[in-house]
Amino acid sequence: MSRLLHYSLLAGLLFLSLPANASADCPRIISQSPYITHTLEWLGLKQCIVGASRYDQLEVPDTGGVMDPDGEIIASLEPAILFTSDWTDPQEQAAITPENARSYRLQGFQSMAQIEQNLRTIIEATGRTDLEPRTEQFARQWREAANRLEAAGTRALLLSSCSGKPYSFGRETWLYDLFTTAGFEVVETHRRIRHLQPGKEIEDLTALLNRFEPEVLFIFERHIAKNCNMLTPEVPVRIVTLDGELFLHPAPVLLKGIARLQSRQNEWK
Repeated sequence: MSRLLHYSLLAGLLFLSLPANASADCPRIISQSPYITHTLEWLGLKQCIVGASRYDQLEVPDTGGVMDPDGEIIASLEPAILFTSDWTDPQEQAAITPENARSYRLQGFQSMAQIEQNLRTIIEATGRTDLEPRTEQFARQWREAANRLEAAGTRALLLSSCSGKPYSFGRETWLYDLFTTAGFEVVETHRRIRHLQPGKEIEDLTALLNRFEPEVLFIFERHIAKNCNMLTPEVPVRIVTLDGELFLHPAPVLLKGIARLQSRQNEWK
């Protein structure tokens, strides 16, 4: 059986299994990025997802990647709404949007305000006006939680990881916005993200630490990697590891991340 036929049959079974009022209360949605899935879940719309990107861990058909969505599989699922990230090329998105579906490109990577806007866009797209208070709830909760951290100007660097191809978060990123609202002085000066690799202005993490001399280095992976233990910065720095699943998605899951950061304040204050 071909992959397309397999998913076409699966899509049909999913469609038949939906309740009679599903078209009104639960439109058939495709989520083309994990942060979109997190946002849909926070809104209580996870059960409406009939297809998701290969990076999602959902028991629904795989609809390809963020920048290479699978138009055939998407069409076979007969979605009403397709949500992609703004990393998806607009022409590619238009090409893979089925005739009877509507598609939306969601942002979120540049600011917390964009995450709030994603909630508004999803609510408007799905017609779920009953969920409108969730937007204001998130906007209020993340700011209140961030303000409770009282970081008081602590100099900080935000790093994706110590292994692989790490990058540092700078201005015009949601994490820069979040941590500066919490009172940290995020000392990275690069716009958006700075990749650390040979040939770049700053080639490795030790050089980054020596350049900016942070008081604390936040690393968004659960455990300190071997590369972190080998750091020899000129100025002592506290290293705090945090679960990347709670921070690296520009979505309301960040509320859990802020709570985790507060519970670990004895490590960075």
